Amino acid sequence: MAKQDYYATLGVAREATADDMKKAYRKLAMQYHPDRNPGDKAAEAKFKEINEAYDVLKDEQKRAAYDRFGHAAFENGGGGAPGGFDFGSGGIGDIFEQMFGDFVGGGRRGGNGRGPRPGQDLRTSVEIDLAEAFSGIKSTLRVATRVSCDACAGNGSEKGAGGVDTCGTCQGAGKVRAQQGFFIVERTCPTCNGQGRTVRNPCRVCSGAGTVQRERSLQVQIPPGVEDGTRIRLAGEGEAGGPGAPAGDLYVHVAIRPHPIFQRDGATIFCLVPLRMTQAALGAELDVPAIDGTRAKLKIPAGTQTGQQFRLRGKGFSVLRSSQRGDMVIQVQVETPNHLTAKQRELLEKFDAASEGKGSPEHEGFFAKAKEFFHGRG
Repeated sequence: MAKQDYYATLGVAREATADDMKKAYRKLAMQYHPDRNPGDKAAEAKFKEINEAYDVLKDEQKRAAYDRFGHAAFENGGGGAPGGFDFGSGGIGDIFEQMFGDFVGGGRRGGNGRGPRPGQDLRTSVEIDLAEAFSGIKSTLRVATRVSCDACAGNGSEKGAGGVDTCGTCQGAGKVRAQQGFFIVERTCPTCNGQGRTVRNPCRVCSGAGTVQRERSLQVQIPPGVEDGTRIRLAGEGEAGGPGAPAGDLYVHVAIRPHPIFQRDGATIFCLVPLRMTQAALGAELDVPAIDGTRAKLKIPAGTQTGQQFRLRGKGFSVLRSSQRGDMVIQVQVETPNHLTAKQRELLEKFDAASEGKGSPEHEGFFAKAKEFFHGRG
């Protein structure tokens, strides 16, 4: 079955802004989230469609490819056009690189495709609690990666034992071409292994690679208001590149642990507060916890029922890249006392007798309707 247009899936126009799509995605994701629709396969499938559409349209490059080629942009390897090739970057040279990238070592290179290969991007994750996501936190990470060799300063050559020469086979290109029928095929240079250079006397520590494996300690600043699943990019903190080539980037994925008291929806915090029966009947003033560690005053009017909600303005979650805060919504739940003492039971029985069945409108309304129901049946 043909896929639905991604813009139609999110219910936005093709010219929609990033904010418009984000708002539409959040609304739909909340509506079809599996936790809100347990056992509903249709809702689960819809939720996956929404995530797939938003994953493409929130990324500028993916969106541009989708606008040009539709779903075909991500089929057969996802190269950006039908068949997996990107025809928008400048013609046959780019297509050639995509077709025969495996022969030249794939990956990106410095300059115009010449010389040592830049370092690979890395991915790691950090888990924080909800209070840390509210206030922001500086987290220390330990990442195992390839770093520049100290012994040769990343040059790959043994100190005082000669230098580095441009590869005579590929003339520094890192790849060589060979005629095969009508095609000219490029392959990684067998002399320099794609580096475009040769080392006369390789460093004994890194064997001429210019990099060594090591565990690094890094700090990442997680901003206030960060959401679960956010990706933070640390430029140049990924794997070290070859001699003279830039390092890759490090992407830190943030996971937020569930909180025992609060649930979060965007900038709104939800909290379920239990009430004693007497507090709900007589009214009360409570100190309830807020996500910032302070106490907030909550006035409970007399006659409060289970499920009633109270909104405390400005007591919710921090908003990313803003000084504003959302609201806290408190929903109350009236508790029925158990394990009564003899004295408590006596007082409740007197209360029940004194009430004469009055003062409980929901109770009275239900049994009045029940009485009519039975009377109508004869």
